[in-house]
Amino acid sequence: MTQDLKEIFGSAGGSLAAKVRTLAPSMTRSMHRVAEAVASDPAGCAALTVTGLAELTGTSEATVVRTARLLGYPGYRDLRLALAGLAAQQQSGRAPAITTDIAVDDPIADVVAKLAYEEQQTLADTAAGLDTVQLGAAVGALAAARRTDVYGIGASGLVAQDLTQKLLRIGLIAHAHSDPHLAVTNAVQLRAGDVAIAITHSGSTGDVIEPLRVAFERGATTVAITGRPDSPVTQYADHVLTTSTSRESELRPAAMSSRTSQLLVVDCLFVGVAQRTYETAAPALAASYEALAHRHRTSPR
Repeated sequence: MTQDLKEIFGSAGGSLAAKVRTLAPSMTRSMHRVAEAVASDPAGCAALTVTGLAELTGTSEATVVRTARLLGYPGYRDLRLALAGLAAQQQSGRAPAITTDIAVDDPIADVVAKLAYEEQQTLADTAAGLDTVQLGAAVGALAAARRTDVYGIGASGLVAQDLTQKLLRIGLIAHAHSDPHLAVTNAVQLRAGDVAIAITHSGSTGDVIEPLRVAFERGATTVAITGRPDSPVTQYADHVLTTSTSRESELRPAAMSSRTSQLLVVDCLFVGVAQRTYETAAPALAASYEALAHRHRTSPR
């Protein structure tokens, strides 16, 4: 991305700025031309039809729509509305937006309410788009697995830890790997009957893709939890579980919104596995509660 593009977005529209900076590496040259156009003249582009913007950028209508979707909008109409709002903000001199709906000077009570609404929307979008056939197949593989390895980096690594801790509580063997070297070293030991899960919102995190590829080649059942169903990680996944497109911004990056949707998918996997293995899961969960009970009791004074 050019420095001019970063400066324009950084000063005028935080939400679009973060999206473009995050997704620029995955844009084609033609998509990048569309991004530059909306960055340099949001008001002008907001007045254009999809055909008009395609003609302005020397691209196609399909490219404009793909760019809008890559930026997190269902279609060009939604991007056009966002550009109109951005243009109005620039003209009015309103306080800059922290997220799509939250401004710098919003009271904290409004921040709580608006974030809660965005989280609800993220969960609803993920639930609506989740392929339950793929989910059921992943649950079946996990329930029967000799061992499960989960790969994730950064915020996705925290989600990987959450899943493995849940599986351990019901008596299953599971390991979370955020160190890429250890992830590959462990993936080499996997075989048919094992499960490997990669968690990556972008679907292009090399440190997550590599161990999943190794696990795939070793014959393990592989699962990808990603916000990009056509991303590189999916070529090594037997089952793909798609999370919602994030509504990231300068202070609410993809790591926040993607984590919300990833945790929903993880909980769905866990509950599904607990159902399948209830006869052994219930006693294991009870035993873990009992083992930790004394740590939660109030000591007598």
